[in-house]
Amino acid sequence: MRISVDIGGTFTDLVLEGDDGLLRLFKAPTVPSDPVQGIVDALTHAATGVGTTVGDLLASTTLFVHATTRGLNAVLTRTAARTAFLTTSGHPDVLVLREGGRDDPFDFTVQYPEPYVPRALTFEVPERILADGRVLEPLDAAAVVDICGRLAAAQVEAVGVCLLWSTVNPVHEQAVGRLLDEHLPGVPFTLSHELNPSLREYRRASSACIDASLKPLMAEYLRGLGTRLRSEGFAGRLVVVTSSGGVVDVGDVERAPIRSLNSGPSMAPVAGRAYAAADTGIADVIVADTGGTTYDVTLVRGGRIPWTRSAWVGPVFTGHMTGLPSIDVKSVGAGGGSIAWVDPGGLLAVGPHSAGSVPGPACYGRGGVDATVTDAAVVLGYIDPAAFSGGAMRLDEQAAVGAVRRSVGVPLGLDDLAAAEAIVQLTTEQMVRAIEDITLAQGVDPSNAVLVGGGGAAGLNAVAVAQRLGCRMLVIPAVGAALSAAGALMSDLTASYAATVYTTSDAFDTDPVNAALGLLVAQCREFVDRSGAAAGATTVELFAEARYPQQIWELEIPLRAQRFGGGFDVAQFVEDFHDVHAQVLGIADRVSPVEVVSWGARVRCALRDDEAPLAAHADQAGSKRSTRQAYFAGAGSVPTAVCSPAALTPGVVVEGPALIESAFTSVVLPPGSTCVRTEIGSLLIDPNGAGEPAASQTRVHAV
Repeated sequence: MRISVDIGGTFTDLVLEGDDGLLRLFKAPTVPSDPVQGIVDALTHAATGVGTTVGDLLASTTLFVHATTRGLNAVLTRTAARTAFLTTSGHPDVLVLREGGRDDPFDFTVQYPEPYVPRALTFEVPERILADGRVLEPLDAAAVVDICGRLAAAQVEAVGVCLLWSTVNPVHEQAVGRLLDEHLPGVPFTLSHELNPSLREYRRASSACIDASLKPLMAEYLRGLGTRLRSEGFAGRLVVVTSSGGVVDVGDVERAPIRSLNSGPSMAPVAGRAYAAADTGIADVIVADTGGTTYDVTLVRGGRIPWTRSAWVGPVFTGHMTGLPSIDVKSVGAGGGSIAWVDPGGLLAVGPHSAGSVPGPACYGRGGVDATVTDAAVVLGYIDPAAFSGGAMRLDEQAAVGAVRRSVGVPLGLDDLAAAEAIVQLTTEQMVRAIEDITLAQGVDPSNAVLVGGGGAAGLNAVAVAQRLGCRMLVIPAVGAALSAAGALMSDLTASYAATVYTTSDAFDTDPVNAALGLLVAQCREFVDRSGAAAGATTVELFAEARYPQQIWELEIPLRAQRFGGGFDVAQFVEDFHDVHAQVLGIADRVSPVEVVSWGARVRCALRDDEAPLAAHADQAGSKRSTRQAYFAGAGSVPTAVCSPAALTPGVVVEGPALIESAFTSVVLPPGSTCVRTEIGSLLIDPNGAGEPAASQTRVHAV
């Protein structure tokens, strides 16, 4: 038995893979003051759902996968450890000058961002190493010892170290680390060349400081989680999801907690790709995960999940860059808990503020008074107040009506249904715009991709989003309400490593490059040995970060072999670079030389033998059919069929209007759209109902 848990802003999702290989989904409200309690509550629901105790459930669990936003929230709210920054003398403004620009170049109300570590806690280390690795100025050890005393006096709780050209020659950073160990015992620190051997100074410094600041917090949190689970009977393996779409052992996250910053959103593309391939066979996939606070979208092209080294914590350009490889996820403030409001100019807005889990939407009855997307869905009849969250929570319909009327209806002069419809329509437009930003900007027509909807609020307007984009197919997996948690069970143990060896194609430095690649492969093998994974379930991918001369940004180019044997291998690599450049940027200069800035490796150790997506357990006891009033644009409030996914026979096409309602989500099927349940439990929806059913399918009305 295996369990994965994803702590969101509103709900804590738990997905249980039973001994029968089927998935079961459970949810509990997130407890912001004690996230572990939210996990325990979800475990209690799961144990009850399978007819056992929490102790017996955990005792039979061999793998516990955890995705958390604990570190992310600490960075955003500036509640991480009090951190100092040590840098080369003469360069104290690395974090101040930073990278980036303006999201809106004409918005002069945006203040220049504060550095992650203030200048008051920035200390200059007398030393200097040149770009070729030669020591220009030896390290002044006495000065470092003096700095340690000042750090102690300032009650510093963590230290980030980033010295110039430490990626080429780390001897000075290593010496600083030894001195910190000796003269500042018990205070965690991060050396930039170990964490992020990148040429870009700001990214190295930012990642080192963020990582160091999270070490006290995350060590305490993860140890507390492990202790709590083991006290309840868990004796299996505890792993944590990383931002790069894999998992690592909990000890690895304690050593580098920055890798878990965006752990939740990174798993949705993994699950979305798997279900799209299984249900449609289409390799171009738009994965949209609708949570309580945000709407996270990712474009999977040709089956490849996109990566970025320009991941930001907080707003782009004004937040803080992690500088580490991360799955490229775009987030907008349009979730189920997003608050609807009317600005002073009389225009309706939704988000980015969210009601969260406390107090939550007005319909939760926990003190919330603002209208949210969830409140609007209750008013429109899309959510059954008596069956929300599997019946564990009864919603207050009158509170939802009152909030929508007060926040939107009265200011705009709209009746209750029109106000609620306006909220949902505006939310839909924000979601469409987010998807267009990641598709049209890359030359991808969204109408040629399949849309995968995940998250508890996905079904409310996923069909409307697909219609606006022109998508011909929408997939909502049976565990779509916890898509990220499901993806965590499909992920592998992963690690990535990097080495800096600059070279060019017309003067290729073969020996240093091969030495770097050999070191990267050795690091991957060490990770495999340490992780205890079978060699047959392991893959190692080598790549280069390359560019044309005078370009600012690099592209990632997969390598065909683990070493360069001669001119033919170099020429082949250059052609691969031209091809990738043409695919990504639409142009290639095939007579130009190529610069390689750094080299990297990714290792994956499979935790499952079967790569197919996991099917969901069909709760036949929840097979139900009924009818209630629901509002649809152009049709008004009409009697609408309501049925559970378990009530649908695979292969039988259902025509809208209909509401397909499970314990944790409600899928709105507008008039003109059709839906069919697949063999693994997914809902395959044709937004426009244009497709003809297969010969083995039967078309029926839902009523």
